[in-house]
Parts: sequence; C-alpha cells; structure tokens
Amino acid sequence: MDSVPCFTGFLRGELLDTFSQWGEKPFRTQQIWSWIHVKLATEIDEMTDISKEFRQRLKENFRFCRPTIRTRQHSQDHTVKWLLELADGLCVESVFIPEEDRGTLCVSSQVGCSLSCPFCHTGTQRLARNLTAAEIVGQVILARSELSDQGLRVTNIVLMGMGEPLFNYDAVVRAVRIMLDPNGLAIGTRKITLSTAGVVPKLVDVGRDLGVNLAISLHAVRDDIRDRLVPLNKRYNLAALKQAVLHYPLKGGRRITWEYVLLDGINDSDEDAHGLVRFLKGIPSKVNLIPFNPWPGTPFTPSPMEKIIHFQEIVGGSGLVTVIRDRRGEDIAAACGQLVGRTLMAL
Repeated sequence: MDSVPCFTGFLRGELLDTFSQWGEKPFRTQQIWSWIHVKLATEIDEMTDISKEFRQRLKENFRFCRPTIRTRQHSQDHTVKWLLELADGLCVESVFIPEEDRGTLCVSSQVGCSLSCPFCHTGTQRLARNLTAAEIVGQVILARSELSDQGLRVTNIVLMGMGEPLFNYDAVVRAVRIMLDPNGLAIGTRKITLSTAGVVPKLVDVGRDLGVNLAISLHAVRDDIRDRLVPLNKRYNLAALKQAVLHYPLKGGRRITWEYVLLDGINDSDEDAHGLVRFLKGIPSKVNLIPFNPWPGTPFTPSPMEKIIHFQEIVGGSGLVTVIRDRRGEDIAAACGQLVGRTLMAL
C-alpha cells in the first residue's frame, strides 16, 4: 500500500501538531478537519479556502483513501450492503440499516475473522489482516457520502461487521475516537456499540478508553455448548466473561447487550432460557434474541419462531429487557452472521 498516510487515520490533535510544525495557524486544522469529516471531501483540491501552496504541501504528505465500492446491494427492506475494496485489493462489507428514528451502519474491523464460530458465515473466511483506523473510519465517511443524496444519515455505528474488534484493539480505539470528535463525525458514545465474542482481557480496557456501548455474542450459557459455538470460550470461559462484565464501567442507565442466536435443538430449550436468566443475574442487561440466518453449507437450522417466542417469554418474564431482532437485509446476505465479503476476490 501507498506509504503516504491517510487523512482519515489521524486524530485532530495530531493534525494540529503537524500543521503547527509547518508554521500554520491553529484554525487551519479545523478547516481541514471539516473538509474531511463534515464536508466529506474526496480530493485535496476541493479545499478551496486554503492556498494552492498549502494544498500542494498536503498532497505531498497526505492522501484520501476511501475504499472503492465493488458492489452495492439494496434489500427489499431498504437495507444497503456495500462490498468495499481496500487499497491492497482485499475486500470487506459494510451494511446500512435505515429505521424511522435512526440510521445504523455496521462496520467491519478485520478482513475475515479468526474466531471460526461455526454458525457464522464470516467465520468461514480466514483472517487476512486487521483494518487500519483509516479504513474503519473510511467506511463511515463513504456511507455518509453515499447516503446524503437520499436524505439518509448515519446516526449510529455498530462494530459488528466482519472480524473481532478487540483483536484489533489499537486501530479500533483510534477509529472510535475519530468518530467521537464533536467537530467532525460527531457520533456520541451512546450511539456507538462495540460487539465482541468476549476477549476478556480487553473488556475493561474498552470501557475505560472509550465508554461506548458493549454488546457480547453469548449464544450459550453452558461451557460445553459455547465451546462449540464460540471457540474463544475455550480461552475465556463463561465464568471469566461474567467476572469481566461485572467490572465493566457502565455509564448511568446503560446496559450490556447480549446477542443470542437461536439454533434449533442446540441452545433454544427451556433449560437454556432459565440458564440465561441465572447467568445474567446482577448485570444490567438487554437480551437480543437473533433468529439464525442460514447460509450455504451451514450445518445449523433456525429455531422455529414459536420456540423463539416461548424462549423470549421465559427470559423476559424474569424482568430482563428481551427483544427478538428483526431479520434485516436477509435477501442480500446482509443479516447477522452472513457477511463474507469475498475477502480475497481481488487477489
């Protein structure tokens, strides 16, 4: 990849330091920050309120590096999925889910995934590499630019796309801090959710460093079942996960979100539901029950809807906030667990 760094990977303070060393006034930083993150410029020459000489220096030291759209798919429910090619030819997917009161962008943090959860299509792809902070932020900038002509806005971010965000910790933290900047993308901590399979040593760190919402892919409350569904459980078992979550620094009124994909005959019994209630005791929680989204070659089948509703009645009846997640984007393979991205398609 080009050795000239990407604008989108820099914090505003870092740009300020660089421009100060060049002898530029501090207001230049906000001008350029606004061109990148608010006006969504794609070329340095668009920055018409700065001199040609300064623009030339910027060209010599920085570049724009939005991903290239290889395909764009629109679901019947208005979900949009982009297959995005990165500078080295590898590809990831991003998904936009419009709702009446928000627009949620599902962002990838890795090319492929190393977790190998057998019910997740993404897990069938080998991990090619981590994304840079610039590539993570680039997905947000591209989506905002693409959707603005349609009157749609990205208001919420979920790091729930391809990859395990906490296995790319430094880049994810940097990217989220860029998204949080109130003079740029201005997405607040309540509007960003980081989803993890439970990388226990990093859980408290992310709460301390970012203060964003936390979603945990649980899927089972017995170690023998979770070992099968989430192989990471063999390193960080349920007891360790719960202990870490109990120390997660939740801000006032927030809850941990627990993702639970229901697989017929695997994790959807009454016993599983009661076990889930016991496991979450003492943790401010919201439970997302996710109907399994099949993909070609999967050995799993979805739990029948009547079984899912019964499961919800048991868990919700305990006082836990429990919702059945809508199947959004299923017809374009954009639903939970379906992202693959043909990550090596360009090689």
